[in-house]
Formats: sequence, structure tokens, C-alpha cells
Amino acid sequence: MTAAPARPRLVALSSVELADHLGEALDVYVAAMGYPPGTARQRRNLWLEHTRRSGWRSVGWMDPGGHLIGIAYGYSGGPGQWWFEEVRRGLAARGAARDPAQPDWLHDYFELTELHVRPDAQGSRLGEGMLRALLAGVGHRMVLLSTPEYAPRAPGRAWRLYRRLGFEDVLRDHRFTGDSRPFAVLGRTLPLPPAPERG
Repeated sequence: MTAAPARPRLVALSSVELADHLGEALDVYVAAMGYPPGTARQRRNLWLEHTRRSGWRSVGWMDPGGHLIGIAYGYSGGPGQWWFEEVRRGLAARGAARDPAQPDWLHDYFELTELHVRPDAQGSRLGEGMLRALLAGVGHRMVLLSTPEYAPRAPGRAWRLYRRLGFEDVLRDHRFTGDSRPFAVLGRTLPLPPAPERG
């Protein structure tokens, strides 16, 4: 009888552990986003700086050989952070008056900064596993993220994951300073809905 292949392990990563695996984590990021290899060098110091922010936490998937095939992290968002100020600028540009029926998105939120799975490991709900583990017990009312826009008729895996878990539009077609690509900012209240039982 043939033994079942070893499955990847979902692990919590301390700041030291992420630093130890940073090269692998950035390789996953570059491959998942389709960026040029030099992007990893440019992001290295930023990722390390993020580990020192309030509320920072990280999870990842390790293959049987102990190599990262998925990475996710985030931290408590707030005024003075680049992403907060960029999203505030975008919201202000869309209209001065906030709809009182809508959440105050920039109050008491966890920023889902990165969530990536190596392309050859995608399609097995590894992203959902990381997202649920990362957001469990974060102690914030909401979670926010930004993701590149895709054609509505051909959404990527990330879009399908976020929609399935109830993320809604906060900003669409937003241009972050220094990046010409359109991004969507998505958010939802916490906690996430329970994971469906699998038969």
C-alpha cells in the first residue's frame, strides 16, 4: 500500500522566523504576483520593518522539506502609515460625506498586507487557510486589504477567495502613489464566517 504524500503544514511565524525564511517568502511573493526577480530586493527591508509594527502577525505554509510555499502577514492599521494615508486620500477623492450606513473603514482595522501562495501550489485552499488563521482573534472590528484589479468576467483566485468570504468594495480603481496600476481596496467586518464543513 502506497503511503499518502506528505501534506504542507500551516505554521505561525514569529518575526525572527520570518526573517530566517525571508528569501523564500519573497520568492513566493514575486512568483505569485508575476513581478521581476529584482522586486524581492526592493521589498526586503520593508517587510522587515513591518514586523516591528503594532499587532503584526504572520502565518505560512511549509512543504515537507521545510520550505515556504505560502506566506501571509498583517498588522494593526492606523494614521501615519503609508497605506492608511493612501486609502484615506482615495476615499476623500470619492466624496466628502461618508454614508452613515457604511462602516467607518479606517477605524479599528487590521491591514492584511500580504497573502500569497506559490503558483504551483495554488488551487488547494491554502490561501483560505492562511487568511482564517491570520485573522483568528486579531482583536479588530474590521480587516482591509488591497489587491490588483482584474476584469470582472475573469477574476483571479484571490478575488474569488475574498468574495467568497464576504469582502466588499471600499475603493475601486484606486491608484496608489508611485504605481500606475488600478487597485481595489476591499474590507469586511470580523470575525470571518465559520469554514464550511467538508464531507
